Amino acid sequence: MEAMGLSERFWRGKRVLLTGHTGFKGSWLALWLRQLGAEVTGFALDPGTEPSLFELARVGQDLNDVRGDLRDLGALLGVVADTQPEIVLHLAAQPLVREAYRDPLGTYSSNVMGTLNLLEAIRQVGGVRACVLVTTDKVYANQEWPWPYRENEALGGHDPYSSSKACCELLAQSYAASFFPAADYAEHGLALATARAGNVLGGGDFAPERLIPDVLKAWSANEPVTLRYPQAVRPWQHALEPLAGYLQLAERLYREGPASAGAWNFGPGEGDMCSVGEVVARLARQWPEAPGVRVEPSELHEAGLLRLDSARARQLLGWRTRWSLAECLQHTLEWHLAWKRGDDMRAISLDQLNLYAELS
Repeated sequence: MEAMGLSERFWRGKRVLLTGHTGFKGSWLALWLRQLGAEVTGFALDPGTEPSLFELARVGQDLNDVRGDLRDLGALLGVVADTQPEIVLHLAAQPLVREAYRDPLGTYSSNVMGTLNLLEAIRQVGGVRACVLVTTDKVYANQEWPWPYRENEALGGHDPYSSSKACCELLAQSYAASFFPAADYAEHGLALATARAGNVLGGGDFAPERLIPDVLKAWSANEPVTLRYPQAVRPWQHALEPLAGYLQLAERLYREGPASAGAWNFGPGEGDMCSVGEVVARLARQWPEAPGVRVEPSELHEAGLLRLDSARARQLLGWRTRWSLAECLQHTLEWHLAWKRGDDMRAISLDQLNLYAELS
């Protein structure tokens, strides 16, 4: 487990607080942290889907599984004080664009106030060495231009979800400047960074209104999948790709302090930038007698083109994507078909995780 710039020697025994461990990306990250030997406390609501990767892969069996709401500052203060984490990885969020249109108040409350409460708990309790706050590639003021966004581009957000995550970036900047400045690092001891990743795929994502879950659910029922915006281009990657980046970043923050603070992009290369329609067409080539698609345009705004420049992560962390889009789709489909067969999904998930982690 020394591949990908990840050191089992470093992570073994580290006390880690992972928010959102019951979600899709959070479940994969919890499995990975336990494989690396970390002592993991998860803080999250119950899984948001039925079924869920968390339940199918029995993620909670070997970590400290704490259920709670990020909007409850008292609960966060308690878990931080009780577990004394050295590293905090913040993934908990309301992650769906269309759900944010339906419930903007709940989305801002969860994403903005939840992040604020976590930062305040860290500030009040102390002792955390490294904190990675996960936001999204959608924090940028998207101009629909063809070149990729760098970390120093302007923040924005047309829709409530994107805006709420841009607010989280501003919160991180403010707390870093006000309470955890680099000049006072010897006193407070915390290095804080944000991580911005693109659209992630992978086995175990059952969230509604996401492309791959919608495709697999429809085709499993022998029905065509409904697409809202087939020409939209997205930075597709397997969930393990940015998760590797988050781990590398957390380790760098822990070892080197605020020199590695700030914002970081984790996105795929140009070869894996393609439209929604093309992703579905590629998946159809691996699905015998795929029932096809139908298009029902939405009146809600969705970005047409969004690219990330991940040069900072590649050059300074040594991070890069390991699976092509074709491999990503293959592993996602294999996981789904294994689940449909009734296989042991913890074993399947760990097999895929180890296959990825062994790449050099």
